[in-house]
Amino acid sequence: MVVALLLLGSTAMGQNLVDGLRYSDYRIKGTARSAAMGNAFGALGGDFTSASINPAGLGVYRSSEFVVTPSFGKTDVDATYLGQTTNDSKYNIGLPNVGYVATLKNNSGGSVVGLSFGVGYNRLNNYNMKRMISASNATSSMLDEFALNADGYLVDQLDPYYEQLAADTKLIYTEDDGPEGIYRHDMQKFPYTDDLTNYEHDQRKSFSQKGAIDEFLLSFAANFNHKFYLGATVGIHDVNFKENTSLSEYGNAQIPIFNNYSFNTYLNTTGTGFNFKIGAIYKPVDALRLGVALHTPTFYNLHDAFDNAMFSDIDFGEKNYSAYSPLGDYDYDLTTPMKAIFSAAYVIGKSAIISVDYEYVDYSTIKLSDGGNGYDFFDENQEIKNAYRSVGNLHLGAEYRVNSLFSLRAGYEHFPSPINAEYQSADGRTDDAVASTISAGLGFRQGGFFMDAAYKHGFDRNYAEVYSGSDLAQYEITKDQLLLTIGFRF
Repeated sequence: MVVALLLLGSTAMGQNLVDGLRYSDYRIKGTARSAAMGNAFGALGGDFTSASINPAGLGVYRSSEFVVTPSFGKTDVDATYLGQTTNDSKYNIGLPNVGYVATLKNNSGGSVVGLSFGVGYNRLNNYNMKRMISASNATSSMLDEFALNADGYLVDQLDPYYEQLAADTKLIYTEDDGPEGIYRHDMQKFPYTDDLTNYEHDQRKSFSQKGAIDEFLLSFAANFNHKFYLGATVGIHDVNFKENTSLSEYGNAQIPIFNNYSFNTYLNTTGTGFNFKIGAIYKPVDALRLGVALHTPTFYNLHDAFDNAMFSDIDFGEKNYSAYSPLGDYDYDLTTPMKAIFSAAYVIGKSAIISVDYEYVDYSTIKLSDGGNGYDFFDENQEIKNAYRSVGNLHLGAEYRVNSLFSLRAGYEHFPSPINAEYQSADGRTDDAVASTISAGLGFRQGGFFMDAAYKHGFDRNYAEVYSGSDLAQYEITKDQLLLTIGFRF
């Protein structure tokens, strides 16, 4: 079994380690200022994004604020499969952040000099992406797995989402003169030996993904003598993930009867989750800020809606066949890992800031549970423990104030592979599935109005099977994004 980082679509009633990672690996998209500085705001505060990182940062506010952040971006994917590379891309328009912070000052004395309340949302994940793989001279087929899984069963006993579709479209079948209960398909050269090989053929698969995870926030923070800050956030997550895939295999003159087929899948995952965040910021001296935050697991209740379809073109009988699965749905729970964030920021006079955040996450603690049919996910959870590991995500940021009106910013983020190095596929190592982002931006402030702009350039490397038992496809994903925050302080 191979890990397919965020890319391999979930199968009907097949919730697995891929789904667990998809809804646990957050790449926050908040305000443009935070984005420009690599989201290194765990110790800085004073920005609405900190409600999703370290809620104590809201205590840094001295006035109330409203912000809204639209974004525009493009995602390019280079997919390499069987030595051949195909490109696809998609543009995205979004609204990854809206926030309001109310600040109350305490002028009556005491150690608490201010209270802040925040409400709004930040986007944690954006799934909008299109991918395409295409290869000539493939020697394995998805029908290999379908025929193997069907062996020993009658047609009406086959899985209605997979093998039964292939049987109904005459792509897998038993022969009267062959062994009883043994299925074959027409791309196989030697159907009844242990050394099955296929004719060479062409393959193509397209993926279209949409959706996001948005975190709706209710936050509270207290300012103790402008020296120590405490905060807490209740986060409500809204999940909407939609994926359509289409796999086609094409025959050639060498292959008798078979011309081509397509196997299409649809999945829509929706649901909600909640978590809690607590955090603190301490200023041992005016120039230095130290932060720490703890995020509880997010407890999701998810619902999958799905269906599949298959179409064949063969020189037999009616020639063109089609088959459709039932419309399916399935409920299950998912628990994401806890997260600990350690942060530091240094203020250089009144002109510059340097900040760093380190996030510790153990992805091996992801847990699926409470399947709608009573399923306990024991095998899937064991595979998650074997496949994933703990990582340290790094965020770096810097800001330079040119004058009282303008600021320049830069940032860097690095996300190591969550794949355990000992958990590999037959195709080789996959633990170099890393991600990184560089960013830059500028800010303008005059009176109570401010406007921040940011540009982010991200790179992800991921691997996935095209279908069960296939060679790995390597995906190199480039994400370019522009964010513009408009805000008012009052």
